[in-house]
Order: sequence, then structure tokens, then C-alpha cells
Amino acid sequence: MEEHAQAFLLRDGFLLLGTALAFVLVFRRLGIGATLGFLTTGAVLGPYVLDLVGDPESKMGIAELGITLLLFIVGLELAPPRLWRMRHEIFGLGLLQVALCGMAVTAIIYFFTGFSLEASLALGLPLGLSSTAQVLPMLQSAGRLHTPFGERSFAVLLFQDLSIIPLITIIAAMNRNPALPEGPPGWVLGLETVAAIVGLILAGRFAIRPLFRLIGNLGEREMFVFAALFTVLASAALMQALGLSTALGAFIAGVMLADSPYRHELEADVEPFRSILLGLFFMSVGMMLDLSAIAERPLFVVSMALALIAVKSTIIFLLGLAFRMEWRSALALGLLLSQGGEFAFVLFAQAGNSMLVDAGATSLFSAIVTLSMVTTPFLMMATRGIRERPEGKKEVREGPHEDGANAIIVGYGRFGQTVAQMLISANIEVTMIDTDIEMIDIARGFGAQVWFGDGTRIDMLRQAGAADAELIVFCIDGDQLSPEFLQAVQQAFPNAQIHARVFDRRALLRLKGSPVASMAREVLESAVVLARRALKGLDVALADIDRAEQIYRKSDKERLTLQYESGDIRAARDHIITQRPRERRGGAEGASEGK
Repeated sequence: MEEHAQAFLLRDGFLLLGTALAFVLVFRRLGIGATLGFLTTGAVLGPYVLDLVGDPESKMGIAELGITLLLFIVGLELAPPRLWRMRHEIFGLGLLQVALCGMAVTAIIYFFTGFSLEASLALGLPLGLSSTAQVLPMLQSAGRLHTPFGERSFAVLLFQDLSIIPLITIIAAMNRNPALPEGPPGWVLGLETVAAIVGLILAGRFAIRPLFRLIGNLGEREMFVFAALFTVLASAALMQALGLSTALGAFIAGVMLADSPYRHELEADVEPFRSILLGLFFMSVGMMLDLSAIAERPLFVVSMALALIAVKSTIIFLLGLAFRMEWRSALALGLLLSQGGEFAFVLFAQAGNSMLVDAGATSLFSAIVTLSMVTTPFLMMATRGIRERPEGKKEVREGPHEDGANAIIVGYGRFGQTVAQMLISANIEVTMIDTDIEMIDIARGFGAQVWFGDGTRIDMLRQAGAADAELIVFCIDGDQLSPEFLQAVQQAFPNAQIHARVFDRRALLRLKGSPVASMAREVLESAVVLARRALKGLDVALADIDRAEQIYRKSDKERLTLQYESGDIRAARDHIITQRPRERRGGAEGASEGK
């Protein structure tokens, strides 16, 4: 039996991943986006078409972790000061959107379908919510998550997540099922929510951060991944135990670590799990799309989906204008949030358990939600020409130039500190990365923000903002760099200049062929400066000091060029200056070759 189950698991995984790979590649090629590819995969393989992969409910339970991880990563991007700055959008725009859209859709269902008022509320209020799992990846892939438009979109989605608590309370208050145990009053749920959030913040400050510090000192990257997943799952499990939103718990966990040195490392470690599980979530949604329900009442499903999109788009557009958004941005916001969301499935199930709606209505409205989600990429494509701003009025991105980096410095030791201070003195925004926890703590004591992370990982550099950086400076030991790695960095981030510190000429020659703008030998310039000071102490004329430096630099450059061309550290030994100019007779046996 166990072997049989394992075989089915392997077969399901093979079919889902293989088919998703094909559909996503095709749809991305067409410019539609990955979400529709995952939905199509689930619909095709699910029980209503080919019936090759079953049990979508169990897969949905696992896949919902993808939403949880997504909210954790978003929380990492929102340090408490930035979240406080968004409070008006969250509790103003977000509250009005949920209330107005929910009531408008409820009115349409009540007046045009014949459902009772209780059933209309149980169906209409959840339809006022949008799909966080669909919208946030779309904003990320378009590079708009950190723009004012992206912040407003996220503020609405965040309040929608918070609103799940009162929506659960409303549906529970209308319960018609005598066998269903009565849940706690709404005010009790509210107090539990506040207590859980406070508990998560305290746990993050006094337990989670010390844990990450310990793991960072040990240098065990695998344990860092374990600890990151533990943090997400523990916060989500706490919320679930209280009957609250697991995604909200993960978001709070992310926010409490947003201003810690481990933010970028956590993002890089969690991102692969988030991508896989979020894809599985949308495949599960596609599998649950009841095509037979649509076939029985196609006009009702299509018309209700269109009504949902039209009503939400109009209301959000008007709210955007009321909140002083430019009309193109307000239109884009309305279309982007026009679909139903994944939390509607949860609330529909609760409404069914409470005997407010029957199974047929649940299937129909779940199909409406899924159909509305399918339309979003097409709506955004179709209206691109209308929504795009005229040339010269592009939206300012709150990314590397304002909240991130124009330059990324990898390594904040004695060398990196000097480079960083000079760049900052030139008014360059800098992100600094290092793996030395003690040094990070010391730097913070002097007011410098250094992030924990391994800068020799491409995914780590990407999370630190390398895709938008103009400069990447490697100030770590040259032995940690290789031509292949630097080539990979250049290919991944073609818009960034790459500069590297090397200890001596041996390290420089080892990086021959690397796509770097410059390499600086650490021992060279300091030795030249010391020699100049020594000559000045002997009262040598400044002109003679300058000439001596020029002679050395010319000889050293010629020697380095010959060594670079031949690949032999012992080449051009006759260029080593070992005797005074009038007594020079050639090379020098035994002279230092490594400087």
C-alpha cells in the first residue's frame, strides 16, 4: 500500500511538473504570465478533463504554504517604519475597498440570483477580496512592487488578509447548522489576534534573532534554511491554532525580521520553496475548477465573473482617484485587483458547513473566482496601451536608488569599509554584505547597516538588489573568487560594473579573463604610500619621489602585462628593480615575486 501511494506521488509529481513546465514556457513566451500556465495545467490534468491527477484538496492544503511563504518574503521587504508610513493606505484605501466591493457584489447576488440575504453575504463578502498569490508575483515580475503603485496595491491586499477575521466572524454569526459548534465571539477573536501578533514580535526579538545569530556564527547554511522555514511554519501554525490567517502570521514574522541583518539571506533561502509551492497552489485551483458546473450554467458563471470584474474595477478605480492617484494608475489598480481571491475558497467552505449555501452554489462561485483569476493577465495585456504613462512621466521606483543600493559591496572588512565610506561620501547608495556576525554587530554599533549573507551566491546578490545595481564591488579575499563565478555575475546582472579586490599579483593572474572593470591589488597602493613617506623622511625632493614612483609603476605594469600574457608568475623577472638605476645590471635572483 505504501509503495502504491509512493508510486502515485511520483507519477503525480512528474505529470504536474512536466505539464506545468510546458504550459508556463508557452504562456511566458506569449507574454501572458506564469499564473495562467499553472491554472491551465491543473484544469487539464484534473478530474474534470483528463483525470490524470487526483485529490486536489490535499494538494491545496500543502500548496497554501506557498501563500504563507510569499507573505513572509513580502514582510521582509517592509521594515516597521515603512509599514507605519503606509498606514493610511492600509486602513483607509484597504478598508474602503473591502467594504464597498463586498457590499456591492452582495447586492448583485441578492437582487439578481434569488439567494437569501444571509447566503448573498456569505458569497458576496468573500468575492470582495482579491488574489494575493496572483497579484504580488505579477508586481514582482514587472518590477513595480516597490513603487508607490505597488505599495498601494500591497496595502489593499494586506488589509484584505486582515479582514478574514471579521468575515469568519460574520459567517459564523449566521450559522444555520445546529451540529456545528459555536465559535468564540468576534471580540475574543480580536483579542486573540492582538495577543498573537504581540507574541510573534516578542518571539522574534528575543528568540528568533539570537537563533539566527548563533547559526550565522556557526556558518551552517543548511541550518539557516531550516531556521527560516521553522520561523515561517511556527508563526503560521500559531495563527492557525487560533483560527486566524496563517498568511498574516507569516507576514508578521517577516516584518519583525525586516530590519535584522539576516533579511537578504532569508529571502534567498525561502524564495525557491515559495516559487514551487505557489505554482502548486495555482495548479490545485485549476484542478478544482468544476467544468461540469460551468457547462450546466455557462451563462450564469460567465456573466457573474464579468459582473464581479466590472464592479470591483470601477469601485477601486474611483477609490484610487479619491486617494489622489493619477487616473492611469487608478485604472491599473482596479484591473489588477478585479479578480476573486484564494481566501474565497476557504470562506465558501465555511459557508457550506454553516448551511448558508449548498454544494452546488459553492462549486458555481468557486468556478466564478477561478474564471476571474484567469482574466487578469489578459486584462492587463489588453489595457497596457491605455495604462502606460507618456514618455518622461514614468513612475519613480522605490528600489535601489531610494530604499536599496546603487552599489553592492561584498565584504565589509578593512578593505570594504574604506571602499564603502568613499562611495557613501560621493552620495552613492550602498548595500553592504558580509558573513562575519561579530563584525556586523560591531558595524551596527558604529551606525553602519551590514546585511548577513554570502555574496558569492547569485541568488543572494539578486535578493540584495543586484539586478538594479550599477556597481558590484567584491572586497573579499581573492581566493573566494573565480573567473567562472565573475562571468556568471556579469551574465546575471549585465547592467552592473564589477570591481574586485585581489591580494597580490598571483590572485590577479588567477582571475585572468574575468569580466571585471578593474581589479585592485591590496598590497600595492599601501606599499607605494609607505615608500613615498619613507623617502620624504629622508628629505628626498618631491620631484625625485614622483620619478621613483613612476619608474616603479612603469616597470611593474610591464612585468604584470608579460605575466598576464604568459600566465607564468616567474615571467619578466628582469623587470624587478633590485639595484639603484646607475648600477642596474639586470634581473635579481631571489627577489619577491608575489607583490
